[in-house]
Amino acid sequence: MSSTSPAPLHLAVALDGTGWHPASWREPEARPRDLFTAGYWADLVAEAERGLLDFVTIEDGLGPQSSHALDPDERTDQVRGRLDAVLIAARIAPLTRHIGLVPTVVVTHTEPFHISKAIATLDYVSTGRAGVRVRISARPGEAAHFGRRTLPRIDGYDSPGAQEVLTDLFDEAADHVEVVRRLWDSWEDDAEIRDVATGRFIDRDKLHYIDFASRHFRVKGPSITPRPPQGQPPVTALAHQSVPFRLLARSADLGYVTPHGIEQARAIVTEVRAEQAAAGRAEEPLHLFGDLVVFLDDDPAEATARRERLDALAGEPYTGDAPNFTGTPTQLADHLQELQSAGLSGFRLRPAVAGHDLPRITRGLVPELQRRGAFRTAYQADTLRGLLGLVRPANRYAAPAA
Repeated sequence: MSSTSPAPLHLAVALDGTGWHPASWREPEARPRDLFTAGYWADLVAEAERGLLDFVTIEDGLGPQSSHALDPDERTDQVRGRLDAVLIAARIAPLTRHIGLVPTVVVTHTEPFHISKAIATLDYVSTGRAGVRVRISARPGEAAHFGRRTLPRIDGYDSPGAQEVLTDLFDEAADHVEVVRRLWDSWEDDAEIRDVATGRFIDRDKLHYIDFASRHFRVKGPSITPRPPQGQPPVTALAHQSVPFRLLARSADLGYVTPHGIEQARAIVTEVRAEQAAAGRAEEPLHLFGDLVVFLDDDPAEATARRERLDALAGEPYTGDAPNFTGTPTQLADHLQELQSAGLSGFRLRPAVAGHDLPRITRGLVPELQRRGAFRTAYQADTLRGLLGLVRPANRYAAPAA
């Protein structure tokens, strides 16, 4: 890839409440009173679409947000509570035309049959712009909401005892995705006849049992929802280390990774590509997006001062699971293009304050990348797969055309 004419970047934004900084709700642009209204989410996604972004992701979980990784907290000075991400996406879909909608689902405690029909329905509602971000939950308290299983308490995600638990949860997630994908294919594309004259609505021979059986799931199929418009809505996941890297390699169309610097980005890309080859998917497309929390202002000193003010309100410096970028849209464009050279095809930006930083992305960063020839100037596809350059896959159960 030439350093003077890099491939165009893909850009997404990750929406989480009023923003990724825990004090974001206290900023003037945050609109905390509107957080649980459809209009709030519609406005954010409309702004993202004005910036021609590939897609938005919508965070979700199965327990209240917490300042602790694995346990609830007692804080009352941070946003707590969410709307359902899939339902937000379905509500927003008719109000948008081009941008992809990628809600988060926690696969540890939700059945793949339910997720398959929910995301297929979203794909119909959005006319081919649905995706899904799958995540696991290792929180014992969230398991207790359902009462169907118990999870052992682990001492942090990096502790020695955690690896066996996490490996099992990510193996389960891979099986979950496989079931969902097979259910999406369980109706052939032309299974619906809808012939009033003959009275035939469906060709039963073109509905298929998937007969999936593993240690985690036994699912017969077929789905109750016809094959989605995209055939297979893109499956995405966030990964920080080797165990979840294998989930990306085995199951995903797009992975979000969190490198701190270009050398770590190269190492992550190399590891994921090796895992992809080991999974027998070396020839299949797999996008890797870098995740960044962004604090953007027209002057770098303003951005630093705003971040420091937010940290003071929170009572501690913000350190999340992804690196932070503090500066101007032009500086961010430089940084993204440098990281791109490590083999990343795009970025998922997390606005520190949604009401402030999202417009800095769409009205500052995007025009700067366009001036460099590094980002689209118009939407050129009608589906999320199309925006990502992914072909519509053949149905695994359909007989090959003669």
